[in-house]
Amino acid sequence: MNPITIKDFTIYFENQGFEAINQWIRENQPSTIFILVDDKTMENCYPYLMPKIETTAIIEVIEIDHGEEFKNIDTCAGVWSALVELGCDRNSLMINLGGGVITDLGGFIASTIKRGIPFIHIPTSLLGMVDASIGGKNGVDLGHLKNQIGVINPPIMTIIDPAFLNTLPQQHLVNGSIEMFKHGLISDRVYWKDMLNVTDYLNETFNSLIYQSAIIKSDIVAMDPFEKGPRKALNYGHTAGHAIESFLMEHEEREAVLHGEAIAAGIVVESFLSVQYASLSMDAYQEIKDWYTSLNFSFSFTDQEVQEMIELMKYDKKNTNGEIKFVLLESIGSFVTNQVVATEDILQAFNELKK
Repeated sequence: MNPITIKDFTIYFENQGFEAINQWIRENQPSTIFILVDDKTMENCYPYLMPKIETTAIIEVIEIDHGEEFKNIDTCAGVWSALVELGCDRNSLMINLGGGVITDLGGFIASTIKRGIPFIHIPTSLLGMVDASIGGKNGVDLGHLKNQIGVINPPIMTIIDPAFLNTLPQQHLVNGSIEMFKHGLISDRVYWKDMLNVTDYLNETFNSLIYQSAIIKSDIVAMDPFEKGPRKALNYGHTAGHAIESFLMEHEEREAVLHGEAIAAGIVVESFLSVQYASLSMDAYQEIKDWYTSLNFSFSFTDQEVQEMIELMKYDKKNTNGEIKFVLLESIGSFVTNQVVATEDILQAFNELKK
């Protein structure tokens, strides 16, 4: 698989990525290499990585707890303090080894410590490989509001090695695949169909789909790095999905869900709205709904709970002038941005999750 380059940022695959890291280290001679991990990746991924890194530089490992609930400023403050205490300077390198939380948070920390040090993403989750580690978005949550604090600043490189997928349970593989389905829905009907035929996440055929997904996202980011236009399409399913995710995090009596699970529900909501406000056909909507049904996720909300989620949608970063803006589908493979919809139609769309 050939590297994918977006301006000065390159995505490498498998061993060519570790060769690129070692070449960068030889050429730049970092004073210290900091590796950010969580408790899961420290146990399952760090031992795989270390024999591949060739350096005489000091290596310091900083470990945090895993989970979305730790993607916040408090965690950043702890890591910033550790970096300072361990002698971080402008010539240090940070390697973020983990899923989307680690790459989002680690990129933000590296972009702000000492006003910015170079960093590399090595995503170990499927979600990280096809979404979080590509495009330069780094940040943290503010309370239960998703990704409110952050910067757009790309890493030196991202290394995608599907070998890390062997460390994941099935639920997390399905979770990451939701973003891949989304890529098909917004840009490539053939790719959507290929994803519908997936039965195994741990083979060369699926690795090629990861590569295609990385290309789809990279092409969109290259057109619109700062999310002023077409890059908004990557938020398809996320206006409703992030609201669901935030609502469930805020209500501790409700069971929390993984990011991809919430986005899948958001895709159903926004696809139903696409029939009403864009030109998505009922046949296409039913195809999407059948896919969602096959996932066996279970979401059901009262109208009052949906009203709470509509309030949360007002904090979505795509909004302007106080209006909630949706990405909707014109057809499978084609989208339209900046769509305003009526509250009563959002309520109706959420009812589709009960059927």
